[in-house]
Formats: sequence, structure tokens, C-alpha cells
Amino acid sequence: MNFLEQICERAKKDIKTIVLPESEDIRTIKAAAMVQERGIADIILVGDPDKISELAAGLDISKCRIVNPVTYERFDEYVNAFYELRKAKGMTPEKAEAIMKDYVYFATMMVKMGEADGMVSGAAHSTADTVRPSLQILKTKPGTSMVSAFFVMVVPNCEYGANGIFVYADSGLVENPSSEGLADIAIESAKSFKQLVQEDPIVAMLSYSTYGSAKSELTEKVIAATNIAKEKAPELMLDGELQADAALVPAIGQSKAPGSPVAGHANVLVFPDLDAGNIGYKLTERLGGFQALITNFINIVSVTVVVTVAVSATVAIAIAVSEANTEANADTGSYTVSKA
Repeated sequence: MNFLEQICERAKKDIKTIVLPESEDIRTIKAAAMVQERGIADIILVGDPDKISELAAGLDISKCRIVNPVTYERFDEYVNAFYELRKAKGMTPEKAEAIMKDYVYFATMMVKMGEADGMVSGAAHSTADTVRPSLQILKTKPGTSMVSAFFVMVVPNCEYGANGIFVYADSGLVENPSSEGLADIAIESAKSFKQLVQEDPIVAMLSYSTYGSAKSELTEKVIAATNIAKEKAPELMLDGELQADAALVPAIGQSKAPGSPVAGHANVLVFPDLDAGNIGYKLTERLGGFQALITNFINIVSVTVVVTVAVSATVAIAIAVSEANTEANADTGSYTVSKA
């Protein structure tokens, strides 16, 4: 059973409710139909029922619940709840009402109010427009001040990583993390890998240098991040700084970083900044035959990546959206938000 099948099987064991706000995008409708057919989750589509029905012509979404925010019986309750959450930031009841008509905000509030176990969005919205409602409504996990993002990358018949499964972090959100931020990204991404893939994470702190082969402010940041991560999570198999080939290929790892427990075996790749991470994932996706399946936000509260069945459901649906994206030859852009 491959990774995708494992995720879907976990979701099927305890059906959860996932809300999809991007109902005006055919990829979302196709994903909803796929999820319904496979029995992965119960689906809520947020939007205008007539527009959704028109878009879904030829697709079976008969078991999906459709919720139109402006006619929803709990709309006023949602507006008031959002106002109470944001009034200290200058929110007014009038602004709250207008904002709650936005499908992504409304869907996020459905998670907050317990009507949905998770949300998948980002196929038709920018990262900023997807993250903002989650930060405003769901907040960050206690004890954390930063939200980051990772991609699960899968390549068939691959001898590297965890049978061809990797996590790339941060490839979608934090532009230039500090050493402390990079260390936190590494630790949290490792937890997410363990929870999603259910194998031990082996974390490589990537650089253009391996074990001091070059020296600059860039390499020093990664070295410092490696030391901080080791102090914070001494039980974690993590090492750096490592070049990508040293992190992945055993023979090169042994040559460039002798004695490293990570070199040649990494399955969690932590990039030094967003330039490297985003370019890296797109190159391996387009040229290397990798599937960029999902992106998860780390450290959004109540919603951090914990493999409960709710998260398995959101991941499975994100995969379905990714499949629809692949059919359209579009960028993967599905972000999952799940209740713990």
C-alpha cells in the first residue's frame, strides 16, 4: 500500500467532515466528487448552490452538503463570534458581517465553531489569503510565534528518502527565517513527517556547503540553526550543514560528511530560505517526476498537523485537489487546516 492509499485508508476508518471554500473552481468540485466516490470524508462546499450545481454538471456531488453563507441560519452567530475574536484589533460588527461573506473566512469559522473537522483551501487563493483567516480565527499553537509550511513530495520507485517520500520545508511561506526560526521549522517538520508518513524522520539542514566546505553568513545561519535544533530536540536525527547530494546519496554522504547519521539517508529536507525551498520543490516536481501532493501549515493551533483521522481526511482531500490540479497541469496549491 503506497502513501496515498495509506492516508485514504486512515481517513476511511473514522469519517470526518471537511469544508471546501473554493467551490467556484472546477478542481475543487472534482475533488469533492472523488472524495465522495472513495468514501474518504463528508464534504461541505461553501458557495452558491446554483453556481455549484452548474459547475458540477456531469459530476456526482449528491452527498455533499452545500452551505451558502448569506442564507445560512447560523450566519449571524458566526458574524458575532468573529467580531468578538477581532474587536480588540478594531473590528466592527459591520466589517465582521462583510468579511464573513468571504468563503475562506466562513469555512475557517466552520472549523472554529465545530461544524467541520478541517478545511482544504489554496487551489484558487494565494498563500496569504489562505493563511490570514486561519491566523485570525484559529491562532497559532501555544508557545509558538511562527507559522511555516511544508510540501509532501512523493516519487515512485525511488531509492532515496522514505521509499521516495520526502518533506520539503519551508517551501511555501517563510521567506528568510532566522537561525531560531529555521530550527523550529526543522523540528516541527520532523514531527509532521512522523505523523503523516509514520516513519522516523531523518532531517537534513541544507546548504551549499557541507561540514564547513564553505564559509559565509549563509552557511553560518544553517550551522547555528542546526545547533539550536539539536539543543531543542536532542532525540531527533538531524544534522547539517549538508549539500543536497550529501543529504540524499549514501556514497556522497559518507565522503563529504563521514560519521554523520543523516548524510545519505535524509527524508526531511530543510531549506535555508523560501527561494531555495520553492525553487527546489518546483524543479523536482517538473523535472524529476515528483508529485508535490500537499502543503500543510505548521503551528496553526487546534490545527497543527497531528495525524488524527481529521488530518488524514484533510490530507486525502488535498491529494484529490492535487490530482485535479495535475489534470489541469496547474500548480499544486492546496493547504490543509485540521482540528487536532
